[in-house]
Amino acid sequence: MTDASRARSFSAAAARYADHRPSYPPALLDALEELSGIPPAGARVADVGAGTGIATALLQSRGARVVAVEPGAGMAAELRRRHPRIPLVRGDGDRLPFAAGSLDLLTYAQSWHWTDPSRSVPEALRVLRPGGALAVFSNDPDVGVEWIAAQRARIEERFGPGFYINERARSQGGVEFTRRLLRWSRRVPVDFHLAKLSTHSLFLIGRPGTDDFLAEERERLRALFPDGLLVEHYVVDLSVAVRPPLRPSPGAPAALPGE
Repeated sequence: MTDASRARSFSAAAARYADHRPSYPPALLDALEELSGIPPAGARVADVGAGTGIATALLQSRGARVVAVEPGAGMAAELRRRHPRIPLVRGDGDRLPFAAGSLDLLTYAQSWHWTDPSRSVPEALRVLRPGGALAVFSNDPDVGVEWIAAQRARIEERFGPGFYINERARSQGGVEFTRRLLRWSRRVPVDFHLAKLSTHSLFLIGRPGTDDFLAEERERLRALFPDGLLVEHYVVDLSVAVRPPLRPSPGAPAALPGE
């Protein structure tokens, strides 16, 4: 199963994805503003790999002039249904449908790993204005919590490594990232958590044994959390790179005071 096939698998479960995947804590946009120097309010933003609009809507709620970019038909349709006022274009991070220097901020929420950085990094530099910023972030289960680490170990023992495929952005091609980790949690019913688990690509590509695994996991979690509620712990992994401002050409006249 290729990465492209895994990426396309989300469209079939778009509504379930939107219903059960977590949003992000308000501290994420505070950290993004701190690291980028760009207030979300009024900023020209493209949210790439927007999915059903979870991060896109958060950016819009802080006043950003945000456009969603989504390649998948099913996810795009769900985004339009839930957020009809958010502009949406079809595309991906390797071929951004924007003019050079037209954006203040480019965000990738849970989607950077679907790009080819040898193409998506130059594209980011092309569409960002000087001083604009590229932000890559993901909600990763906090494996410092015992029951979450044990669940991940069971998944990898049954299906092999690669379930959590969020890849951290790496400095390259003149792009230097600054990283920030943010911990947060949410309390949900066991079945809600399992429905969220089932929206990961591993469970959407028809791999044998996934239904049995989820049934077994329900029994384990109900025994571990007899009241039927559990706390999902997450670490938001945020990386921000600022495009350097343009430097004056050699021999160019210096600006006069007040210019």
